[in-house]
Amino acid sequence: MTSRQAGAPVHDHDHGLAHDLEMIRRQTQERRRVLAWLSGFGGAAMLGACGGGGSDGSGSFSALSASGTTSTAATTTTTTTSTSTSTSTSSSACIADPAETAGPYPSDGTNSANGSVSNVLTASGIVRSDIRSSFGSSSTMAPGLPMTLTISLVNSNASCAALAGYAIYLWHCNATGKYSIYDLPAENYLRGVQVTDSNGQATFQTIFPGCYAGRYPHIHFEVFQSLATATAGSNAVLTSQMCLPRDLATSVYGTNSSLYSGSSANLAQVTIASDNVFGDNTAAQIAAQTPSLSGTATAGYTGTITVGVAG
Repeated sequence: MTSRQAGAPVHDHDHGLAHDLEMIRRQTQERRRVLAWLSGFGGAAMLGACGGGGSDGSGSFSALSASGTTSTAATTTTTTTSTSTSTSTSSSACIADPAETAGPYPSDGTNSANGSVSNVLTASGIVRSDIRSSFGSSSTMAPGLPMTLTISLVNSNASCAALAGYAIYLWHCNATGKYSIYDLPAENYLRGVQVTDSNGQATFQTIFPGCYAGRYPHIHFEVFQSLATATAGSNAVLTSQMCLPRDLATSVYGTNSSLYSGSSANLAQVTIASDNVFGDNTAAQIAAQTPSLSGTATAGYTGTITVGVAG
């Protein structure tokens, strides 16, 4: 053993075995305190990292924070992509309905019936959901297979947003192809106005229209920005027509041949392609102009259609 020289500086490892053991004991206790502290801090740091907290730590805590930030970014990207896709799909679900002729029987103030200007839009009682009967001086019910149609009015230039508070004027021929007011001066049935609700919807109770010579089965309608402006066809923001599904028309006319006299024969002579109104429309336009109907040719039909207005 080498003895320490007098006057030499004293170092920690020069105090002998007893001193060294005491130092080891103290260091062990210190390590335990540090580990306990790190254990408590580490949980908080990990929570902070998962929440996308700051990365001002170092070592393993910095790595946890980076991992948390990456996870958050991935989640955000996924959500954004999903929302974008959904919006895109919704936007492509509607197109602007093409403008079509009001035809010779609108009774909207734009032409005459029986020698005088005809405008049922200014008549008391025209605002109604059930348009099957006449109103005013007559209450005759138009015979025909019941059909309930809900129209959803949307802005095709604004992601198909619902158009609430708009007015829709609907009219069509009866089961034998005759129009009230014009062919039937004493009647005004199968005509009515409804105001769209907060969802842009309006529902009409009517009948399945007949098919007259030269035209494919159809329904006329005009759209106005408000009920206050629905007083003349010249105020309409859209005048168009709906076409009925051919298979259903065939079934209705065949099953109810006595009620829809002549309709089967007339339908056999015309197609959408040969029709003088629908014939020049695209497949997408025809699809948009055709209501989706469910039911039977004996009990009636219920259906929906979305009408796009280029707002």
